[in-house]
Amino acid sequence: MGKLLWEASKGKKCRSVMRKFINYVNAREGQSIRSYDQLHAWSVAEPLFFWNDVWDYFGIIGEKPFNCSFKSRLYFKDSIWFPGAKVNYAENMLKHMYGDDEGMVFRGENMVRRALTRDDVRHEVVKMAKALLDAGVEEGQVVAGYLPNLPETVIAMLASAAIGAIWCSCATDIGPGAAIDRVGQTGPVVFVTTDGYYYKGKTFDVLNNAKTIVNALPSVKKVIVVHYAGEGLEGFETDERWTMWEDMVEGYDGETYHFKRFPYEQPLVIMFSSGTTGKPKCMVQSAMGLLLNQLKELGLHSDMALSDSLLYITTCSWMMWNWQASSIGLGVRLVLFDGNPSYPDHSAIWKIIEEEQVTIFGLSASYIHGLDRDGFVPKDVADLTHLREVSQTGSALSERGFHFIYDKIKQDLFFNSIAGGTDINGCFAIANPLKPVYSGELQGPGLGMDIDCFDQNGRSVRDQEGELVCKIPAPSMPLYFWNDEDGKRYHNAYFAVFPGIWMHGDYVSISSKTGGVTFIGRSDSVLKPSGVRIGTAEIYNIVESLEEVKESLAIGQDLEEDQRVLLFVQCRDGCTLDDALIKKIKTQLRTKASPRHVPAEIYQVSDIPRTHNGKKVESAVTNIMNGRDVTNRDALANPESLEEYRKIKAEQ
Repeated sequence: MGKLLWEASKGKKCRSVMRKFINYVNAREGQSIRSYDQLHAWSVAEPLFFWNDVWDYFGIIGEKPFNCSFKSRLYFKDSIWFPGAKVNYAENMLKHMYGDDEGMVFRGENMVRRALTRDDVRHEVVKMAKALLDAGVEEGQVVAGYLPNLPETVIAMLASAAIGAIWCSCATDIGPGAAIDRVGQTGPVVFVTTDGYYYKGKTFDVLNNAKTIVNALPSVKKVIVVHYAGEGLEGFETDERWTMWEDMVEGYDGETYHFKRFPYEQPLVIMFSSGTTGKPKCMVQSAMGLLLNQLKELGLHSDMALSDSLLYITTCSWMMWNWQASSIGLGVRLVLFDGNPSYPDHSAIWKIIEEEQVTIFGLSASYIHGLDRDGFVPKDVADLTHLREVSQTGSALSERGFHFIYDKIKQDLFFNSIAGGTDINGCFAIANPLKPVYSGELQGPGLGMDIDCFDQNGRSVRDQEGELVCKIPAPSMPLYFWNDEDGKRYHNAYFAVFPGIWMHGDYVSISSKTGGVTFIGRSDSVLKPSGVRIGTAEIYNIVESLEEVKESLAIGQDLEEDQRVLLFVQCRDGCTLDDALIKKIKTQLRTKASPRHVPAEIYQVSDIPRTHNGKKVESAVTNIMNGRDVTNRDALANPESLEEYRKIKAEQ
């Protein structure tokens, strides 16, 4: 059990959306629920009533013929939610987009600021929806984005949803090969891109990469280019398929549109896995499923409302882009940021938070750890009066990281640490404003998520590490995998270990005292020296607390019939991995963890391989150190870093 860091006042709890929902459930269902834990227990015991109440509480626009929300079949993926009901995702997202106050703001790293009124957002979605229909896009066809985090990215996704098309996207910092590996599997008929983007003060061309991608996708019939950091199509050699965004929507009326409504089985998006262990999985998710889960997570758990302004550091390659974009369905003012949040220095993004009066700020664990390592104190450089909530995800946050939130950002702050994944486009564990925040712990399971911690024998355990599982379906779980006709890839991804129960692939511990969930790391990255299971995050939390260490990476190397732990350390400027530091690292791991955590070998490296979302890629280094091929270099943001590890392997 961690240290108590924060608890909402009685008044804040009473005013929270979660408390209002409890009152709604009690009145409607004849319940006497008083606490969050009681509400969660009811939500997983009575999922039919719970999800039906979510629908009605948030006033989802659609056709719901009767109060039955769920029909379960033999397998999770065959479950049907709200049989006979129909919705249009875009119609629901736009229901608050009326009026001339700001609905969406864009802040680019180059200090560009663009503001769209709520009317502007609705009009642009409607105009692009009409343009796509006239371009021949049909229901169930794919529209792909290769874009920065622009307003047009959100608008294109909503326009696709409006006509029943399927959206998928990659950020422009992903190379053409990795983008082709992703969107190339889906056969898009429309490809939306940009002419360029800014990063760390430099301009990067996108059109040449986009052309390479389009040339590899024979299915593409139309290419739409958004002007941002380039010269548009002026002087660029293209064919008749290419057009600028403004030319695509010119002449269309943005006021009137009839939104066709679709059943649960209608896909909304295709989400891609990281692709670090092979070609990315293409997970197809439902419009109705995402709508329900996103409103639950943003409205109830994150306590968002019309008065909020949200900024999340993300790209459209990450599920957090979908999560932040869906906030407009609650009427939230969405502040989109694109670029490096620490350019020209760490204060850049915090000054934007001050200027835009952001109330909810989203960031990753790696970003927090980076600020902490550099000794940066956000509250010293910006007025954070309006900031009331910080949301964090991406990887396991250390206890030190939890303390950083309250010591260096703001003392009275709702810290919404969340974890789930691309697979469900949402969260298994999440915060809520009714419970206290303890260091190192996510506050508990999400509503409707019957999660548990299983040992290797499938037994439920508390206060010890095990596999994160979910024992009942949730509406945002994938409908299916693209090009997986027999469903084997879907089954093997989640149900091969514990039949009939979703195994997510995260290694966690659930506290018997608080109900909080501590994430140890990905279970496929768990180390097993002498058969003892060790989460890599346990090592990182200790090693990266040392002032000499900037970052580290731990992997298991097979040795005869056992495994030994190898540790790679990136030192801070001016430091080196000498005998004294090696001894210090081993002593800290032995005394603060256990002798099993002490690596057999420690190596100094200049860089740690990571995905485009900033996550460490242990699997690539594990493959190298075990003599296996790295199957997908394009999935890495810095593939050149692997050469150093290959040299270390060659010298062993």
